[in-house]
Amino acid sequence: MTFTLVQRHRPHPSSSPTADAHARTRDWAEIQERMLVPLYEAVYERLDIGAGTRLLGLGCGSGLALLMAATRGATVCGVDTDERRLDLARERLTAVGAPGGPALPARLGLGGPESPCVGAAAAESAFTVVTAFEPLSALSGIGAGAEVCAVASPPAAAPAHTERGGAVVLAGWGPPERCATSGVLRVGARLADPMGSPGRRREAEAPPAARWWPYGRDDLEELATLAGLRPDGSGRVACPFGYADMDSAVRGLLSTGLFDAAERVTDPIQVRKEITEALHPHQRADGTVWMPNVFRYLICRI
Repeated sequence: MTFTLVQRHRPHPSSSPTADAHARTRDWAEIQERMLVPLYEAVYERLDIGAGTRLLGLGCGSGLALLMAATRGATVCGVDTDERRLDLARERLTAVGAPGGPALPARLGLGGPESPCVGAAAAESAFTVVTAFEPLSALSGIGAGAEVCAVASPPAAAPAHTERGGAVVLAGWGPPERCATSGVLRVGARLADPMGSPGRRREAEAPPAARWWPYGRDDLEELATLAGLRPDGSGRVACPFGYADMDSAVRGLLSTGLFDAAERVTDPIQVRKEITEALHPHQRADGTVWMPNVFRYLICRI
């Protein structure tokens, strides 16, 4: 199966907040999510994902990583706290089986490891791989820490039903100097907190707003230690962000949710303007936008 990084998309008209939220979910699925395909492929190759693999995806989003695992023969289960993205995951996994055949075998549920669908899937057979591909949704300096710790803590449903020695995969941004997109994402952090403390939660924020913050060299290992996981190898993967034009680039980045806090503090027009300005150095003569990035993954064992 071939996944293309650069595609053209029709601009969507401005509309109500609800319609805008649906549009951003579509932008995530159609523009941004595919940027992480090299990361998914590298992990799946390294773990030899295929027939016999029972995979649980935490924060599965609109299901692209699950789809890639399922097409390799894996049985997949996914959970996410965003119901709109989860609906798209259902559409995506169902559409693959049509026409003339059933959908790919998958269980999807709203929430985290405690979701009933996780227990139902694990009741049939233990998971062999758990993934937390959450680098684009990092919360102030802790990456996917909240979900990862939930996965690894004894009370959580997922590890209780994961076979001993099963793999848990954590992912995050590489060094900021090797991630061209980091300069653009800093715009959101700056606008969200002009005082320069994006890692500090405001008392009025509940829940905390998602914001990008640079990953340290050993952040994934620290998360694994906190979660009681045993590191068992890591890797770096080039994941360039390529967009057909400036509009697609802005829409794709906005769809990550990492600029939502900035839009609340300032306004959407100002945020789009500053994102566009930050993207100009990465726009090529043909109008495409290209930003080389490096992502890192850590494989752990339960």
